[in-house]
Parts: sequence; structure tokens; C-alpha cells
Amino acid sequence: MKSYGILAGIIGFALFVLVFMSITVVSPGTVGVVVRLGAAQSQALPEGTHFIAPFITSVVSIDTRIRKLEALATASSKDLQNVSCKIALNFQVESVKASTIYKNLGLDYDNSIIQPTIQESIKSTTARYTAEELITKRPQVKDDVSAYIKKRLAVNNILVTDFSIVDFSFSPEFNRAIESKEVAKQKALTARNDLERIKTEAEQARERAAGEADAQKLLQQSLDDRLLQLKAIEKWNGIMPVVQGNGGGAFVDVAAMMKK
Repeated sequence: MKSYGILAGIIGFALFVLVFMSITVVSPGTVGVVVRLGAAQSQALPEGTHFIAPFITSVVSIDTRIRKLEALATASSKDLQNVSCKIALNFQVESVKASTIYKNLGLDYDNSIIQPTIQESIKSTTARYTAEELITKRPQVKDDVSAYIKKRLAVNNILVTDFSIVDFSFSPEFNRAIESKEVAKQKALTARNDLERIKTEAEQARERAAGEADAQKLLQQSLDDRLLQLKAIEKWNGIMPVVQGNGGGAFVDVAAMMKK
């Protein structure tokens, strides 16, 4: 009886282990790729608890959440300037294509496909722009790089949800050249502004001079009129004129009228 009890215990434990190994849990935000006898199946298990055939079947989790990847890339511009940039990429895998991704790319697809695609896209895009254009046409450069990456990764069932170029940097020599160019532009702008200011001040001075000349002319004319009046008064003998009417009529003695 004792041996039967031990055997029953062993069988019970074996059954418990068997049941335990038959249960798999797929975590939220992932899908489970079923691998049977070493071959990935087209079936992908959604999140939750599932029963599988033990010993011959395993489940590989594939993350389907949006993930962020940052990468540094180096390249050359159209005018052969060294360019370094930092890329930020948000992406996720297509859950219905998880088995295909596992078959073709494995689990290390960040390094096997995404990183090389970023490097290739930067090199391809920057080669079409001069270093200065990479600065002045940054939105267009971003769109070109983004379109390239989206197209290449979509072939491998990886979806790009967001993309940005965090930073562009150039060699110290190029930075100094850009700084010198900006300084020259500012000096030229200052010179143009000074020239316009001088022209404006000169025009204002001419207007003031013309106004002052007109004022002097009016003042002189007024003084001349008053001087003539003064001279006329100085020459007057004090006798008021006598006015005779037309046709030999009566005389009007103005002086007499003034005395009344």
C-alpha cells in the first residue's frame, strides 16, 4: 500500500508539472509567437492565458507597443562637409506579422534592420544637400529622411509612428566659417542701416534748411514792407491831402474833417 501511495504521489506530481508546462501567459502589450519543434508557426497568441503542447511547443514574446530608439549617424553633405546628427524614432511591429518578423529578423531587429536603415537614410539624404542647406532646409531634410525610413521598415512590417532629427552638428571649421559669414552679414546690415540713417538725416537737414530759407525770405519781405512804410512816414510833411471830386466839383478838405 505504501508503494502505491508513493507511485500515486509521483504520478500526481508529474501531472501537475505537465499541466503547469501546458499553460503559457502572454503579457499585455505583446503577442506570443508559437514555436513548435523549432519552427515558428504562423499562429500568434494574443495577450492572456493559453494552453500549449508541452515539451514540443514554446512561445516567444514579441513586444507590440510603441518603442523609442535614438541613434547617432554620421555622413557627408553634398559639398563634402562632415555631418553628425542624432535621430529619435518611435516605432512598433505589426502584431499580425509578429511570426513573420520573428522568422525573418529574430528578436534583435533593432540592430539587424532599424539601426542600419537609419544610417543608410542619413547618408542618402545628406548627400543631396549642402551643409548650409541642411540647416536652412531642415524641415525638408527631415521629411526626406522620414520617408526613406518609413518605406524601408514597412517592407519588414515595422511601422514608424514618429520621427525627428534632434540635432545637426558639423566640424569646428565649418562652424567657424558659418559664424564668420553671419558676422559679415550683420556688419553689412549695420552698414546699410547706417547709410539709410545718414540719407534720412541729410534729407531732414535739407528740409530744415529749405524751411529756414523760406522763413528768412518772409521775414525779409515783412521787414522791407515796414521799412518802406517808415520811410514814407519820415517824408510826410503833416499836411493831409485835399480831394477834389470828378467834373470840377467840390473840394474835400481831409485835414478839416479830421479836426471835427
